[in-house]
Amino acid sequence: MNRSGGQLFVASLLEQGVTTAFGVPGESYLAILDALIDAPEIRLISNRNENGASFMAAAWGQLTGRPGICFVTRGPGATNAAIGVHTAQQNSTPMILFVGQIATSMRDREAFQEVDYRAFFGPIAKWVTEIDSAERIPETIARAFSVAMSGRPGPVVVALPENVLAAKTKAQPRPQVIAPEPAPSPDSIAALVETLSGVKRPLIIVGGTGWNEQGRDDFRQFVENNHLPVINAFRFHDILDNNSSSYCGDGGLGKFANVKRLLDEADLLFGFNIRWGEITTDSYSNPDPARETRPILHSHPSDSEIGKIYRADVPLHSGPNTLSAILQDKKIGNWKDWSDKGRQEFESSRVPPAQPGPVDMGKIIGHLQSILPDDAILTNGAGNFAAWHSKYFLFGKKHRLLAPQSGAMGYGLPAAIMAKIAGPKRTVVCITGDGDFLMTCHELSTAQQAGACPIVIIVNNSSYGTIRMHQETTFPGRVSFTDIKNPDFVALAKAFGFHAEHVKTTDSFAPAFARALASKSGAVLDLIVDIESLTPQKTLSQIRARALSAGNANG
Repeated sequence: MNRSGGQLFVASLLEQGVTTAFGVPGESYLAILDALIDAPEIRLISNRNENGASFMAAAWGQLTGRPGICFVTRGPGATNAAIGVHTAQQNSTPMILFVGQIATSMRDREAFQEVDYRAFFGPIAKWVTEIDSAERIPETIARAFSVAMSGRPGPVVVALPENVLAAKTKAQPRPQVIAPEPAPSPDSIAALVETLSGVKRPLIIVGGTGWNEQGRDDFRQFVENNHLPVINAFRFHDILDNNSSSYCGDGGLGKFANVKRLLDEADLLFGFNIRWGEITTDSYSNPDPARETRPILHSHPSDSEIGKIYRADVPLHSGPNTLSAILQDKKIGNWKDWSDKGRQEFESSRVPPAQPGPVDMGKIIGHLQSILPDDAILTNGAGNFAAWHSKYFLFGKKHRLLAPQSGAMGYGLPAAIMAKIAGPKRTVVCITGDGDFLMTCHELSTAQQAGACPIVIIVNNSSYGTIRMHQETTFPGRVSFTDIKNPDFVALAKAFGFHAEHVKTTDSFAPAFARALASKSGAVLDLIVDIESLTPQKTLSQIRARALSAGNANG
């Protein structure tokens, strides 16, 4: 069978099980766009900017565990998509960015929109390559899927020269890639049991990607059988049901006092499927890689993550589901008193501080907790606003959180639209700040065209609130460059076909949200929040103590 490289490319995607892709059309990959007409099994979502497309692909990998697929054109299209690649890399989520490329005969002449993609994406992607001949399209695509899903999942970038896509070939697609999940050795399990059974105050920090439903269930059974306290790593709230007796809180930004106490008093730390990131470790101060004397257990599907920062007394080269299946019925010890204290302190910490302004975000989150279905998906980008649901929303067994490890502004809205595409019947709520929303609000147009419209809650304080908060701390009385002159978000959302309302008081939120839930065209609720009610100088110490900061994020 003689077909074009573009046709073979699409056939190869079908063989790998691709059903959905995101992108912005470009003349550099017209052969693929044409071939997709004859492949209705693949739905191509047409985005308004490559940043939104790449965010959606990254979020697809986060939600489904399969690589999110993104198409962009060369040069500016590819560079716009870099934010999604970086987010997928820091989130450890599988993603493949396909970039239309100049013809091979044009290389190294600084042709129109020419970029060396290996040099540009090399530091932020697992693998970057360019296909030189149509015959190697199936091999390269199969390898891209394998690399994206294996070990520590992450992004792959593949450049597609125009002449390669136009060339004729008799090559055939490769069979669907199966990415194996590594399993721990019997010796490492024996060492885990021996080390864990010899301590009095163990603490598990759980996180990472690659989890399936059975793995989550097995992990819960393991920790509850042994009364082990668990905190989640930064933005991995949805792995252990927060209603579990073992769940003791969020180990991400602005840790509450009970979580800090657990970290300080623990005599063993078990990093379960996590990478030891800056946020989870408080800038690598707890644990301190140079001074840590407590035993450390560390499991991860990538051997390169084990021992990368901290020496592991018990290294476990394993995926999370395999390890959880092995441990789920093991009775190693009973740390009930230690765990119960952590849980009780966590429950006490869940009472949010009353807010002085007309809109109380603590009460807003409380209402969402009471009304959202048990399989709702929450998304966010970066900013102070994210602390509210991170600290005060209990993520149940079926809830999901889609949020950027990279602290990328603008992630929340594209992630929410993607979630509605992947699960049209699920309730999806994007919680965003005004600065965060403005980064990708154009994707409301994508949502309407795709018929995938979430509910968007804008915490609108007319400011890059986190940066302002840090200015007030570091340079008191010298706030600069952080005010935002916003458009009328309600008028903007209505122009995109969304139901939209201003919300100016706490009491008006519940009826507004009921109307949002009932809307068939999605909804945008603009919560008018006074910046001083969220980050006043007089209560800054309380805010910092209650973890309402968001690190280096903006919005």
